[in-house]
Amino acid sequence: EVQLQASGGGLVQAGGSLRLSCAASGFTFDDYAIAWFRQAPGKEREGVSCIYNSGANTDYLDSVKGRFTASSDNAKNTVYLQMNSLKPEDTAVYYCAAEFTPYGSSCSRGANGMDYWGKGTQVTVSS
Repeated sequence: EVQLQASGGGLVQAGGSLRLSCAASGFTFDDYAIAWFRQAPGKEREGVSCIYNSGANTDYLDSVKGRFTASSDNAKNTVYLQMNSLKPEDTAVYYCAAEFTPYGSSCSRGANGMDYWGKGTQVTVSS
C-alpha cells in the first residue's frame, strides 16, 4: 500500500520556524520526485518545492527561496521541508506528493499530475 504521511505542522509566530516531514512507503523512493504543495483558503494549490534525483537536486517556489529548504533521508524514505522566517502568507495546508521520475528529472506535471498524495498538515503563521 502506497503511503505518504506528512507531519510537523503547527502554529508559529511570524519569523519562526517549522520542519515538515513526509514519510513514504509502498513504492521505490528513488524513482520518484517528492514535492511539497500548499493550499490556503480560497486559493489554488501551489507547488512549494521539489526534491529529485535521489535528493541531489531541489527546486523552489520563488516566494520561499532562501527561507525553505527541502532535504531527504533516503535510508528512511523521508523528505523534510525546513521552513524558516515564516510569514503569515505561508499559512496553508501543506501536502507532500510523489511524481514518477525514473530518470531523475524534476517535478513537471503540477498538482494535477502527481502520482501519489499524502494527507495535509496545517501550518498557521500568526502576525
